[in-house]
Amino acid sequence: MARAATRTFIRIHYIQKSPRPSVNCWKQVGRETTGTYGTGGSGVTLMDVVELRDLDAARKFLLQGLWLQRVVKPSAGLVRSALEWALEIASNGQPLPPIGFVADLGNVVYGLDRGRQSKEHVEVPGWDAALLRNYEDHLLGKIYADWAFERATDALRRYQGRDQAKGLAYVIRQVREHGQIGGVELSPAVIRGMMSAGGDELLAKGYESLIAEGPMPLLVNQYKTLVSAARKMAEVLVPEDVIALEQRTALADMGQYVAHRQILQLTARLTALLPARPVRPLAGRKQVPTRVADEDQYPVGGYSSLSTKGSIESLLHSQLAYMESESPDLFDMKFVRDELFYYSRDENQFLRRRRTFAFALFPSLVAARFKDPELDYQRIVMALATVLTLVRRLADWLSTDALRFELVFVQPGGEKPLAQEAELLQLLLQELIERGAAQIRAVPDVAALAAVLTDQARLSQVHCLTLAATPVDLDPDGAVVSHLTVDGPRPTLTDGHGVRVESDADLPAPDHWAELMIRVLELWV
Repeated sequence: MARAATRTFIRIHYIQKSPRPSVNCWKQVGRETTGTYGTGGSGVTLMDVVELRDLDAARKFLLQGLWLQRVVKPSAGLVRSALEWALEIASNGQPLPPIGFVADLGNVVYGLDRGRQSKEHVEVPGWDAALLRNYEDHLLGKIYADWAFERATDALRRYQGRDQAKGLAYVIRQVREHGQIGGVELSPAVIRGMMSAGGDELLAKGYESLIAEGPMPLLVNQYKTLVSAARKMAEVLVPEDVIALEQRTALADMGQYVAHRQILQLTARLTALLPARPVRPLAGRKQVPTRVADEDQYPVGGYSSLSTKGSIESLLHSQLAYMESESPDLFDMKFVRDELFYYSRDENQFLRRRRTFAFALFPSLVAARFKDPELDYQRIVMALATVLTLVRRLADWLSTDALRFELVFVQPGGEKPLAQEAELLQLLLQELIERGAAQIRAVPDVAALAAVLTDQARLSQVHCLTLAATPVDLDPDGAVVSHLTVDGPRPTLTDGHGVRVESDADLPAPDHWAELMIRVLELWV
């Protein structure tokens, strides 16, 4: 009898029909917002999860699934790795897709398919060949063609030890979520028990099961679900998934992983609200002159003629032939008489500006770990996403300048109230830090922060943005300081002139943050 339900999480029990006595060997768990669910197949959604209670049914599901690998021909040497990957998924409480799919994904990720592919696949007794071809064409084909999956593969191959299994489990979880793919829930003890047996023995048992009992209906249904999901799936992985693998937050605890992902998602949203091209500088903004270093100047342009005047780097190579062992030699004489030849360029010296952008985070930001009804994220997440968005926009717009980003945490008394935020920024700015373009440091007080900014101002043009939950008094010599006070869903900005920036009160809260970022960019670009 059909049973209606409007709960977010429901359970539906199925009785498997077999020649043996009827056993309640699995139950199906479906997720849906609203709708009618029944015992018929029409009420089953793609996100259904089946819980295998019967141990024999769980073993049968795994043994038969080992023969459904399509990337690499099933072999005894690859059985253990497939079981290890499946164990990592099941141990984390995730629904387990067919182990053949897990093995295919793992073989592709870790390059086990190189040089081992064959044109002819093993024929699986009782299986519909068209279903397997659809699985290869729609799901495996999409995985091979997905650019994000290729980047994820490069990141995973740098993992070592058990981290490889953890990383693959993360990828499979994200593929399941994006494709709304279900799976089965079974006891990890079943997989551990199978790992004690040899690969040849397990493959033999699986083949015998396929011949004697035929393909397991649940396994067939799982592959149909995979094919159906692949047809509707736009992307196998999204950029946030790839960055989580590259920066290893996919292996971190759930709190850090969620915060990292939220910052990336929010940064993408805020970036979309900003103009694509550099903003026009704000009229009347402050400009601080700085000393020009020799390494900031270098000649540009092509050679146009020869001259007896020039710098040593423009000297003709042929003039080196006048160098002799005697002193003074002919080269010295020609140099004194200005008879050496130099290349002349068609342009003058090119001046590259040195720019330093500092972000000072104060301990009062601890109060920003609060979510307002007007915002989708906590205030502290909005603040960190603002910093990341500004850094990326400045690096893009001012790519011809010598840029340096300083992220300074004020830690009075040696305390580290924003230690978690510092770790997140360390991950998010990892590429810039490795290139030497960014640095994260800590100072004990405001005076030390002012000293850092003043020291940077001796060689570069310095702009600073303070982020705090309360007003901050900071006015170092040679630096232009703006203040962002995060005291609510709509922060306040005081620009480098000491004037509070006004914005439209009717703007949604996220747009208000973007409006303030535009004003900061107008002051800095």
